[in-house]
Amino acid sequence: MFKSIKTGVLALILASSAIYAQAQKKINEGSLTYGVEYKLTDEQKQMMQGMPLPNETKIKFNGNLTKINMEQGPALISIITDNAQKTGIMLVDVPVAQKQYAVKQSKAEIEKALGATKYSDFKPTGEKQTIAGYNSEKYTYKDDKGGTHELWATKDVELPQVGAASYFPDLKAFPVKYSIVQNGVGITATLKALKEEKVGALSIEVPGGYEVTTMEDLMKMGGGE
Repeated sequence: MFKSIKTGVLALILASSAIYAQAQKKINEGSLTYGVEYKLTDEQKQMMQGMPLPNETKIKFNGNLTKINMEQGPALISIITDNAQKTGIMLVDVPVAQKQYAVKQSKAEIEKALGATKYSDFKPTGEKQTIAGYNSEKYTYKDDKGGTHELWATKDVELPQVGAASYFPDLKAFPVKYSIVQNGVGITATLKALKEEKVGALSIEVPGGYEVTTMEDLMKMGGGE
């Protein structure tokens, strides 16, 4: 039942929440829609065979909290993250089995999933284009392992401290297209839409009726490793 919820998939789930930064028109509550592309190894492709990865991710946010909804087989999954405290919760609802599970995510677990790579030396190149309706500029930057990278970012909007602030805290702009690698999984995210709208209160507390478990035990329920 939960075999598909493996480390690689969780990395993608958590990575999907890492699509934010800081800039100009302030939006405190709304949703972001990103197109997502993956660069998988042959081993990863084999592991994910029969389990197509989503090519689009929608993230709701209210202040520093974000929420992602997705489906994995018979399970409906919600990931709620407090990006300021770097803690969160994963809620798994299995209607056919009438089961509901909650997996708490500690700061150490989230930081491990987000990766330890540090980025710096962000420099605007002067190359510009419009992405999702926003004036965007290409930046180059470096990682702490000596690698060089590039991304596109805009200063048209400012969001709360969510997601990409963990990746690019020195960027001072909102990334609209960038690539990262988490747990060996390559991900490229491109902003498709940013909508200011009411999301309602988000919480990382365990809702009533949910059984608290661990990720390891959840995976064992479906024969996962």
